[in-house]
Amino acid sequence: GGADVPGGGGTGAPGGAAPRPGGGRGLAGKTVRDMVLSMAVLMVGVFFVYLMVPNDPSQDPVRPVEYRVEANTAARAAPYELLTPRDLPEEWRATSVRYRAADEHGAVWRLGFMDPENEYAALAQTDTVGDASDAFVADLTRGAEATGETVRLGDREWDWMTGDRFDALVSTDPDGTVVVTGTAPRERLEFFADSLAPWEFEGTPVGD
Repeated sequence: GGADVPGGGGTGAPGGAAPRPGGGRGLAGKTVRDMVLSMAVLMVGVFFVYLMVPNDPSQDPVRPVEYRVEANTAARAAPYELLTPRDLPEEWRATSVRYRAADEHGAVWRLGFMDPENEYAALAQTDTVGDASDAFVADLTRGAEATGETVRLGDREWDWMTGDRFDALVSTDPDGTVVVTGTAPRERLEFFADSLAPWEFEGTPVGD
């Protein structure tokens, strides 16, 4: 005999509060909206980075290095006449330079270049001779082997060597060993070797 209670049929919200139609849909919409805004912010950031990074395919990917200071220092310290390439076209770019007075292979001077076709060519000198020189050449050329062929370039006789990774030209004298090696084809390795001359302190042209 009790009176009916409004909303007592189990369809009302707890505590007598009226249900909020579409509440779940509102939350979902807010979440999607937040995701869209986040993606928009992210894309703006990516676009900004894209604009800041050079993407011109005509740009040279190689970063040339200046080696004048290192050559001056090495020439004073080396127990041999330091060599560097002279009168190379500007398409030849120096990419690495290093002198170590006490390397595992002696006093070692190294100068790396990229040729006009972006192949590697490097000069290396050491004061070692004999078996020590053989070890230096083997390490530098990754095991290139002598072909028995010699060629005269500049004022030096060079032995031509070939290998799976690098080919090389090797010249020895009483002061040590000179190696020109790399992935560049033989004609460019020979061109590079033929350009080598004793380093002149201060004012020597570098790559021109």
